[in-house]
Amino acid sequence: MATTGATTGIVNARVKMGTVWDRTIEVLNGRTGMIAPIALLGIALPSVLRDGFAAFSTPGTLTFALVGATLAIAALVAVIWAQLAIVAIATDPATNAAEARRVAGKRVLPALGITMLLTFVAALFVVPPVIVLLNSGFDFAAAASGAGVQMTPPSANAAAFVALYGLAFLLVAIWIGARLVLLNPVILNERRGIGAIRRSVQLTKGLTWRIIGVLILFAIVMLVSTWAAQSVTGIIFRLALGADGIATATFLSGVVATIVTTVFTALAAVFTAQLYVAVREKLPQE
Repeated sequence: MATTGATTGIVNARVKMGTVWDRTIEVLNGRTGMIAPIALLGIALPSVLRDGFAAFSTPGTLTFALVGATLAIAALVAVIWAQLAIVAIATDPATNAAEARRVAGKRVLPALGITMLLTFVAALFVVPPVIVLLNSGFDFAAAASGAGVQMTPPSANAAAFVALYGLAFLLVAIWIGARLVLLNPVILNERRGIGAIRRSVQLTKGLTWRIIGVLILFAIVMLVSTWAAQSVTGIIFRLALGADGIATATFLSGVVATIVTTVFTALAAVFTAQLYVAVREKLPQE
């Protein structure tokens, strides 16, 4: 029998984030050798190739647009695959690297489809402020070109609406992100498609505020770590390469930032897998 939302909320009150974190550390201590190659191959390498192409190619051409779009899509697919594989490794101790890669490959298309659907829905909610700014005479072309002094500023009412709308959108996005944090574990382990959205919302009932706290803390630590790594290595590379190597120095510091981001992405995948396991352990037999 399926567990009701109310029962799930009551049961989830017994899920301790500290315990989930301890289990995450245990997985990393025991299975980093399996996780690291997948993270490097599926998260770091595609991102580096994409960014390298953008840094050293001539923009504004059809080839640049086509190749750039292809690399961006390939990087997205690779990242989703890697996250699913890491979730597989972290969910079941009996899963080896080959099995994790195989299972992730089978579930990458449903995960990609759901990601695109959610991205499309999120994009729809960006339309209202854009319409308001257009009606107020805001010059998007000038803004895109960086010509700030030539931009027509929005009216006070339009600016206030956009600011309030943006704040509300951010708060709602954080809440929804917390409720969908178990999407990948559900897609992988329960073989669900679009129903994974409802299932993730169900499984996170009663955990929302604790998950939001973890997400905010995680985002702060990741952003600070990435910024620090990129800033410090950027200075070092620029000093080493000189004025003629600024583009190369910027790219190399970006590679370092990508490696740091890869570590946090893998960590997040392990954590969500262990959160999924903890929630499932507390639920009555379904």
